[in-house]
Amino acid sequence: MRITMIGTGYVGLVSGACFADFGHDVVCVDKDAGKIAAIEAGTMPIYEPGLDQLVGTNAAAGRLTFTTDLPAGAKGADAIFIAVGTPSRRGDGHADLSYVYAAAKEIVEALDGPAVIVTKSTVPVGTGDEVERIARELRPDLDIQVVSNPEFLREGAAIGDFKRPDRVVVGTTGDDRAIAVMSQVYRPLNLNQAPLMFTGRRTAELIKYAANAFLATKITFINEMADLCEAVGAEVQDVSRGIGLDKRIGAKFLHAGPGYGGSCFPKDTLALVKTGQDYDAPIRIVETVVQVNDLRKRAMGRKIVKALGGEARGKTVALLGVTFKPNTDDMRDAPSLAIVQALEDAGAKVVAYDPEGMEVAAPMMPGVTMTGSAYEAAAGADALVLVTEWDAFRALDLKRLAGSMTAPVLVDLRNIYPVAEAEAAGFTVTRVGGKS
Repeated sequence: MRITMIGTGYVGLVSGACFADFGHDVVCVDKDAGKIAAIEAGTMPIYEPGLDQLVGTNAAAGRLTFTTDLPAGAKGADAIFIAVGTPSRRGDGHADLSYVYAAAKEIVEALDGPAVIVTKSTVPVGTGDEVERIARELRPDLDIQVVSNPEFLREGAAIGDFKRPDRVVVGTTGDDRAIAVMSQVYRPLNLNQAPLMFTGRRTAELIKYAANAFLATKITFINEMADLCEAVGAEVQDVSRGIGLDKRIGAKFLHAGPGYGGSCFPKDTLALVKTGQDYDAPIRIVETVVQVNDLRKRAMGRKIVKALGGEARGKTVALLGVTFKPNTDDMRDAPSLAIVQALEDAGAKVVAYDPEGMEVAAPMMPGVTMTGSAYEAAAGADALVLVTEWDAFRALDLKRLAGSMTAPVLVDLRNIYPVAEAEAAGFTVTRVGGKS
């Protein structure tokens, strides 16, 4: 099949490359000529493990091409996917759909025959209805079907998630042609026995938000349990394991830490909250999740100050990891941003090291000194803070780190190192949800 992908961000580029790897002919379209030129030269706009190789292999095979010319890219396409950004709108927190509607308008104006337009971007309930209205208004002469096909990709594991999904959700208005096209698009996944789930279009739009809100709730729940564990002398890792072994609950997303961030959970939970309020069906659990998570990030800064003895002015704090999670360079709503601000407000000097995120982080943290390694960051520091659980930080030489510091204080916000092991290396340890 011939597929057009509008947008070359995390969702568009990964989806387009994976579709091409399935054997489809894929054209990725983006208005940014510099980004397209860089991709064609082998430089990816994002860090995602294996993406550069996947793009290169399929481009060399002629199945994956790139262009800034949307009309040419959409010509003859069986399905045209919209995979542009939907950031939180300034002022009210609603999802900003201006990029989606602009793409839809441009697609419709470029069409010369029947088409299936697929919204891959995360969009609130009713967005597909508006895209359909745009299509009907601009081209009443054409048979244009609008489909919702939300993505469920985790940054850092996006390729595997696309090729081996838990489910593929497709929302339609029941049109046979749209269902047939989408069935053919995802036919290669039948070999992996991935459930292809057809629903109504509004239902599909809501499934994405509901899934992310539920996962965000699990994270926030275990973080609040961590606070309670610290207060009563219990161990959150054991609590997490004890409840996670219950098959009704499951162990995933029950790891206490500094709060969730990234491109999805913060904006999607907020957008769901706004949707509920607009329809007079408030989702109070998610409203609380948003509030608790926002407060937690800065609270981690106070936790670090407390570990310094209650006074941070004039002291140096070294952060290991600044991205919101490992295996990505994404800094959107990363906990490190609030942590750094809290530390700088307390008068501390902050240095940092991250395996992939420093180039993106630097302009967002102008007062932070970026270093070349974990050991360089720790040298002369008064506290070492583990913020992001990169694999590179899981087997550090703790004695070497402690020996290079002015004061060997370890604040482990991801509970990576056993307290006894860190103390044996000379550290005073503060962790999340347990005895320090």
